[in-house]
Parts: sequence; structure tokens; C-alpha cells
Amino acid sequence: MKAILVSLLLLGAAPDGTTPPLSPDSLAAPPLADETPTAWACTVDTLREGKECVFESDTVASSTPNAQQDSANRKLLKDISNLLCSEAVSNAREGRVDAALTSLCERRYVAAVEQCGLRGTAPVVDAKGRFVAQARACYRALSGVLQDVQLMASVAAPCCECAARNGCPGTGDRCFADLARQVATPATLACLNERCESACSMVLPSTEASSSRTSSTPPERTSRSGSASL
Repeated sequence: MKAILVSLLLLGAAPDGTTPPLSPDSLAAPPLADETPTAWACTVDTLREGKECVFESDTVASSTPNAQQDSANRKLLKDISNLLCSEAVSNAREGRVDAALTSLCERRYVAAVEQCGLRGTAPVVDAKGRFVAQARACYRALSGVLQDVQLMASVAAPCCECAARNGCPGTGDRCFADLARQVATPATLACLNERCESACSMVLPSTEASSSRTSSTPPERTSRSGSASL
């Protein structure tokens, strides 16, 4: 009886050449890699939205520079400069168009693109739309331009527009850059305080704070030991 049972078990275990393939959902099935970009991949969309991202592309760089690829990399990113800059300014200004600030953004963006050629050793963006790992510096430079312009648009633009209308010194591109950093010449500040106080309230130093700092500063001691006091 035992011999018969052993024989049946051996016959059941023997391959018959017709074993069906494992279902992809089976626990015993070999793993399948999902190579589609994740939501964290660094793409043009994350660049325009200012999101944190990961350089997950595994494109291997070539050791040989390629001038044609270098030019193609830079052209690819320059071609979207107007779109990215227009969106950055419009979003920061609640849909308002600002041609002067958009133009400033484009000039800075195109200047930053010059480091995006990667000497042609790799495409700056892979076939799946992801920035390659070699483009880290390029991506950060472009992101920095867009973030700076958004700051200018939200903080400095209303003040600079008023300054231009009222003939204050230091207008144009310089005004955007200076006021975004809360830096301006005394003549510019005087004009803005006098003619654009309301529009420039976010970038002008507080009068009360300035007075407080002045009153709290101890008077300079001019007398020396042994000298006569007046």
C-alpha cells in the first residue's frame, strides 16, 4: 500500500511539459520593475511648480562631449523660457500680466540655461521627461531664477510700478532686484516714502522701527578721561 502511495506522489510531481505560466499577481512570480516616472521625479512640471523632487533618471553619461547634443539641450530649455516666466509672474500677481518682469525673467533664465548643455555628454531630459542626474546644477539654477522672479512679482512689482509712474530714481530691472532684497539708495527710498508709501509698504523699512532703533541707540561718548566737559 505504501509503495502505491509513493508511486502516485511521484507521478503527480513529475513535469508533464504543460505547466501553466505563473500569473503576474502570483507571489511566486518574478518581480516586474515599474520604470514610469514617479510623482517625485524632477521634470519641467516640478520646475514650474517649485516642488521638491528627486533626480531618479538612470541615464548614463558618455565620456565623449557632443557639441550637437549640447546645443540641443540648451535649445530645449530656452524654448520654454517664455512659458515658464509668464506663468511664474502671472501666478505671483494673481493672473496679472507684467511684460517688464517677464522680460527680466527670460533674460536671467536664458543666462542660466548656458550651464545646461552638459557638454553634450547626456540629454538634459531623458525619454520619460525626467531631468538627468548630471543636470542637478542646471535644474537648481533655473529653479532659482523662477523663485527670485516670483518674489519680485509678489513683493517688489507694485512698488516698482509706482516708482516708474512717479519718476523715482532706480527704476526698471534694478528696482525689482533691489527691492526684492530690501536694498535701495537713499534717494530712491526718499522718493518711495514720499510718493509711493502705500504701494511700497511691504518693502520700505518701518518708520516706527527706524525711530525705535534711533532712540534706543546710546549717544556716542565723546569726552575722554581728564578732558573738560562742556
